[in-house]
Amino acid sequence: MFRKWFFASMSCVTVFCTGCTSNEIGYSKEVSPDAIYFDYNIWGDEEGGNITIKLQYRVGGPNGTTLVLEEPAKVEFDGKLLEVDSSRMNGAWYEISKPVKDFDGRHWIAYTDINEKQYREEFDFTVFSLRKEPPKQIKRDDLIFELDGLERKDYIRLLLTDTSFYSRGIDRLDTVHNGRIVITRQDLDNLKNGPVSLEFYREDEKSLKQATEEGGRLSISYGLKRVFELKN
Repeated sequence: MFRKWFFASMSCVTVFCTGCTSNEIGYSKEVSPDAIYFDYNIWGDEEGGNITIKLQYRVGGPNGTTLVLEEPAKVEFDGKLLEVDSSRMNGAWYEISKPVKDFDGRHWIAYTDINEKQYREEFDFTVFSLRKEPPKQIKRDDLIFELDGLERKDYIRLLLTDTSFYSRGIDRLDTVHNGRIVITRQDLDNLKNGPVSLEFYREDEKSLKQATEEGGRLSISYGLKRVFELKN
């Protein structure tokens, strides 16, 4: 009964694909291997101490129905076979967590379809860090932060927020030159005195090098967070 319903649902997703991501669940043997979209998300932060790797396979594009892989289809991360998990909220997915301290460097994902054709995706994950901890109290002046682990020219999303409802704060993509990022005195005019949350995120999203005709994407995010008191 469920499988008959899935075919009808699959047709609706394919023809009337919307901006909402589906949490429905289907099975890999019931769709063409070339119609499966690879949706790979990898994220973590220094505070949490772990990196989460969440892999989903969809039919109907990036927002389509999630799939359970049926043998011989499978997915491995750095050589470890992953098991399926599912929920009403997220559909079906394959997930593993790794400690941040062991994750810097190159990794690979290997997906094998029902015809035993393998698609291997390699990527580099950058774990960056602050070279020097900021003081607990910071005066309104140009601030220079130095970050280790980045390229000579790199890009970081910078977020600064205070506790005031009316403040604009700062949310922008900054260029980092030789590990240095500058927050000017004028930037700080967007913030009220008191506790300020400072966050750095390195984000990347790109198309997969090896994927089916349907395609796929790899999204990577890693961040740092610090809190200080801003003073005149």
